[in-house]
Amino acid sequence: MAEWWEGLSTLLRVLYCIAVPATLVLLLQTILSVSGFGDDGDINLSDTSGIDMGGTDVDISAEVDTDIGTDFDCPEGDADLPYHVHADYAPLRLFTVQGMVAFFAVAGWTAIAAVSGGMPAMGAIPLGIVVGFFAMYGVAKLVQISKKLTENGTVDFRNAIGENATVYIPVPPANEGEGKVTLTLQGRFMECNAVSNERELLKTGTVVRVTDLNGETLVVEREK
Repeated sequence: MAEWWEGLSTLLRVLYCIAVPATLVLLLQTILSVSGFGDDGDINLSDTSGIDMGGTDVDISAEVDTDIGTDFDCPEGDADLPYHVHADYAPLRLFTVQGMVAFFAVAGWTAIAAVSGGMPAMGAIPLGIVVGFFAMYGVAKLVQISKKLTENGTVDFRNAIGENATVYIPVPPANEGEGKVTLTLQGRFMECNAVSNERELLKTGTVVRVTDLNGETLVVEREK
């Protein structure tokens, strides 16, 4: 091993010092991500924070503290709970810990292969940088897609405001009680509690429009 190392040029030594540690960190990140570690705590080796290269990430308020059942019924209760509103698409964060590690690992090994194959340093290093950049972009894109899928799975009942629904269980007038309505929200067919300020009972099958939220209950009115 010592003879092999001594036989390397200065450029190759530098490249190996970059590629090998970066590869080890990349493997560690992958193992932690697959095993579920690194998601909590003060240190997160798979941190994806970085420079926003596009898109928006809107956080209007805190996440809902209650769980939503598997049948997607609006939970019962009177307290006004905050909601977490997700953006329509996750931002592409390019310069992240994961991305930079992937860049150095791929760029280093690409340059090593090029130099070992006889390519001059003036060509091998730019080639490594270009390939490393594509690796970094690929990691950022995968993270973006993963976050988008996660966000799409979160039901935000504020998105129901302005949407049409159909009365399933009659809704009493003058906010005297709750009924139920059905509607399609974020691509899911759901059944939610509803109240109304209308003067007349909203019978089953009546088409209504969601105008507001009363805590965790939809406020509806007859669709005109």
